Amino acid sequence: MIEIMDTTLRDGEQTSNVSFDAVEKLSIAKILLKEVKVDRIEVSSARVSDGEAITAKKIIDWARGENFLDRIEILSFLDNFQSLNWVKKVGGRVINILSKGSLNHLKNQLKQTPEQHLKSIKETILKGESFDISCNIYLEDWSNGFQKDREYIYFLIENLKDLPLKRFMLPDTLGILNSFQVYEFCSQIKRKYPDVHFDFHGHNDYDMATSNCLAAVKAGFNGIHTTVNGLGERAGNSSLASCVVAINDHYKKKQIAVNEKKLNKISKLIEAYSSQPIAANQPIIGDNVFTQTCGVHADGDNKAKLYYNDLLPSRFLREREYALGKTSGKANIKENLLSLGIVLSEQQIKEVTQRVVELADKKKTITKEDLPYIVSDIIGDQGDTKTEQKIKLLHYSFDVSDGLDALANIKIQINNKVYQKTSVGNGQYNAFASALKNIYKIEKKKFPILMNYKVNIPPGGRTDALVETIIHWQYKKKNYKTVGVDSDQLLSAISATIKVLNIIEKE
Repeated sequence: MIEIMDTTLRDGEQTSNVSFDAVEKLSIAKILLKEVKVDRIEVSSARVSDGEAITAKKIIDWARGENFLDRIEILSFLDNFQSLNWVKKVGGRVINILSKGSLNHLKNQLKQTPEQHLKSIKETILKGESFDISCNIYLEDWSNGFQKDREYIYFLIENLKDLPLKRFMLPDTLGILNSFQVYEFCSQIKRKYPDVHFDFHGHNDYDMATSNCLAAVKAGFNGIHTTVNGLGERAGNSSLASCVVAINDHYKKKQIAVNEKKLNKISKLIEAYSSQPIAANQPIIGDNVFTQTCGVHADGDNKAKLYYNDLLPSRFLREREYALGKTSGKANIKENLLSLGIVLSEQQIKEVTQRVVELADKKKTITKEDLPYIVSDIIGDQGDTKTEQKIKLLHYSFDVSDGLDALANIKIQINNKVYQKTSVGNGQYNAFASALKNIYKIEKKKFPILMNYKVNIPPGGRTDALVETIIHWQYKKKNYKTVGVDSDQLLSAISATIKVLNIIEKE
């Protein structure tokens, strides 16, 4: 069984500009332990502040009622038992002692010899035992220490392994190792001390934290440390979701207690509390992870699930999506229409696909919520998608100035004759309609009466959403309804207007 110790509330809070308040920390702790089901959480550093003490006590008081006390850990220091007293006061039962895992740190930061440092560690462990506090130990900067001062690492482990010390936690503090080194180093240590519980604590400076955790697990380590969304100092720590899923899928014999279905929930919560946005392409938890964009992929999925892998979205209570854009094919459109319950003919799907591609040239993203408007734009209430375009808007320009009427300058083709007119109006669309009406007077045509004008925008509050304009008209006592769709509200209304003129012209 591989233990997952999540340190979002301690190491993750070392992310620049990230600080969780007491209510947030307690809610995160509850979800991590009860729903996500990580094995342990590190919630605080001792002696940080009075507020931190109050927060730690609240978490510990809750944990006591849930029988989780031995799963709540606090980072402690070798400070003549001041950290131990702090932990005892807040009711903690487990400390993670921060010691020096490299001679460089020991000599230049603490100015101590290995013997002096060992004595201080032993005294803290034994004092913790007298307080009924269980101890783990971090060997800070272990990755550098093992490369340069290997005998010092063995000196510490050899002299501490028989003390009441539950876990040795080996951090790649500066994120310098690759997975080959991690496997080599961890294997050597595990072979030398097969009965000792070792944790690996990774950092992501070279974007190798997940692979390094996998290497440590392969080498026989008993636990890994993570943070939600990979929060942490500099480039962050090993990501909870990435590590859990990678171990589950690549080391199937290594069991993990974590509930995958709750990974997305905790990730979104931490995103909200930390104000650190999750990248759209972040593995497992990013918005785009289960989105197929290429039409070929959607076609393959539709025929035989050719582009599926073990990362099924249902594992994480998510759904597979098919993006709409320039590279969309009919398969993407079909999948989205199916999810919306819209059934179209092959010809209609072809026209909708063409319209999606056209619109994608004008706006960055087209969503499933935009799709009904595009369908409505293509199909309309007239049920005719093949109205001949006898009337075409060739060019246009608009001018809006504060305190002045809007100005529209349009060039339009009616039955192969081209007209250009400029007109003013109370708003851009009114100016456009006035210019059109002036051209229709020249043509001695009657212009339809606008009866009702409605604008719809898909839910979600996106400023780049498609706009649907629905206009009801009356012409010679007959009623018409046309729909225009565009990323620009004015152009969607213009589209609806040109449509009705073509319908009338045909009739």
